[in-house]
Amino acid sequence: MSHPAGAPPLRLRGARVTMRPLEPSDFEAWSEVRLRNAAWLEPWEPQRLEGAPDPARDRQAFERRCAARDRERQMGTAYALGLFVDGALAGEVNLSNVARGAMQSGTIGYWIDRERAGRDYVAEGVVVVVRFAFEDLGLHRVEVCVIPRNHNSRRVMEKLGLRQEGLAERFLEINGTWEDHLRFGFTAEEWHTRREELAARWLVPASASPSRRPPASRADRSAVSSSPSGSASPRRAGS
Repeated sequence: MSHPAGAPPLRLRGARVTMRPLEPSDFEAWSEVRLRNAAWLEPWEPQRLEGAPDPARDRQAFERRCAARDRERQMGTAYALGLFVDGALAGEVNLSNVARGAMQSGTIGYWIDRERAGRDYVAEGVVVVVRFAFEDLGLHRVEVCVIPRNHNSRRVMEKLGLRQEGLAERFLEINGTWEDHLRFGFTAEEWHTRREELAARWLVPASASPSRRPPASRADRSAVSSSPSGSASPRRAGS
């Protein structure tokens, strides 16, 4: 199965990461990362529908997943992106639930390979997607929703200085439980005010920028995932 005809190439870059839609040829890499991190990621993800094939184990299911994400991108409703570091798949950062009309908004979700956690790749990927949302798509607002006890994902929000807007009770089904989520918002006005600062820290390669983020602490190398993790919309994980 191939991507739908006419799907335009999409490549986004930060200081260290490259982001693009996943393709059927990514199956081996995606499967390896997802299976190796299953116990680490699943507590933070929606349950897969009973009887549904696992894209991490079923190549055809993964190909269908890629095709569905391509259709969403063509319709402008979601942009699911693999996060690559030094050419290797390290996770995903997705812009989903894109609404037009009076709202002009979207939701950002992400997950990261445990071996890559604590190195600020997720924070960088979020900034890349934020820039894309505001400067390419012309959205007015993005949000990230985080389970309150997911301290490492909250730390990503703190590093980026995203504004906490409040608590949504029983907001999403995560691992079989309707979980409360903290909602963090960021608007186009805030992006334009902070664009230079965020670009210098997260979008400019180290060789071109004298100030870089500090090395990761051991405490930062724990689970980093927002909800819905790895999804392009709040559907069951792996769909």
